[in-house]
Amino acid sequence: MRIPAPSYVGAIAPYQPGKPVSEVARERGLVESRIIKLASNENPRGASPQAIDAIHSALGEVARYPDGNAFALKDVLAQVHGIAPECIVLGNGSNDVLELAAIAFLAPGTSAVYAQHCFVVNRLATQARGADGIEVPAHEFGHDLGAMRAALRDDTRVIFVSNPNNPTGTWIEPSAVLEFVRTLPSEVLVVLDEAYHEYLSAEEQSASIEWIQEFPNLLVTRTFSKAHGLASLRVGYGVAHPDVADLLNRVRQPFNVNSVAQSAAIAAIGDTAFVEESVKLNLLGMQQLTSGFEALGLDWIPSHGNFVSVRVGDAAQVFDELLARGVIVRPVAGYALPEHLRITVGLESENARLLETLAAVLQAVST
Repeated sequence: MRIPAPSYVGAIAPYQPGKPVSEVARERGLVESRIIKLASNENPRGASPQAIDAIHSALGEVARYPDGNAFALKDVLAQVHGIAPECIVLGNGSNDVLELAAIAFLAPGTSAVYAQHCFVVNRLATQARGADGIEVPAHEFGHDLGAMRAALRDDTRVIFVSNPNNPTGTWIEPSAVLEFVRTLPSEVLVVLDEAYHEYLSAEEQSASIEWIQEFPNLLVTRTFSKAHGLASLRVGYGVAHPDVADLLNRVRQPFNVNSVAQSAAIAAIGDTAFVEESVKLNLLGMQQLTSGFEALGLDWIPSHGNFVSVRVGDAAQVFDELLARGVIVRPVAGYALPEHLRITVGLESENARLLETLAAVLQAVST
């Protein structure tokens, strides 16, 4: 192509999502109904019935543009979190909010800090702005906050922290996160990604949104894609000081959260019972999977999300053999974990099939 583009754009390795069921069926000649997908950290229960009803009700207005300021959704979120609507910025998924933070605060000549094995969007968003990415080696697969603090440069404008982290599932004590934020310069934006917040126990959950009153350089992101089961609708949000939220809203695309997603999210917020049942199912499923890994003699990274990364040796080969048998998981070599596969916690029957198929694959590849 003759059209010149910045070198840092051409250097970006495109994000690789988990394979959809339809693609695997086409490529492998399999029947879609016989394929299970445990690759993308989706809620295996689907979405809240209340959210589904709201979706149907909203369909009659799809010819109209959505409320670009999402007044109703912001109002509900503000009530839930005890904040002003001016503190909220909505995203096409929470990864959109991560991108908005990068757009607003990063440029060539600046830098961002993030951890090894962290959510890949942190790196991609930094690269796309032409900023320097400072990757700090992980400690036991998780964030080394002390090393991340030491890695700051005079030109650092953003530091990304995911808690729990994807794809490792590692988690940091809220007190440690709070102390970390307290030690950072006020001119550095702390982006605290809490996409898996709902899967934490009450004792593990932080009061991070309350911290914003003390730290105007803190942005907390959440999503409706995981525990609420609205992954395909793409709706997430960030909470920050009004001045920070205002900057993000200035670079946000108009109508970035559609009307159906807004209606579904409002309904999902009210269906707390659905989230509670999803979390209970996840705990049981996590125990089922890790017990199965132990029986197979496999090591895994203890996870606080709705997924777990397990070490299988030649992960690329094991991944391919699982695909051939109609089981989709996620290879994470791109996260510097070439021997691991990330597996989403599914329904009991899906977890059982995964473990049975994994045992057969491991035996086949070892002979």
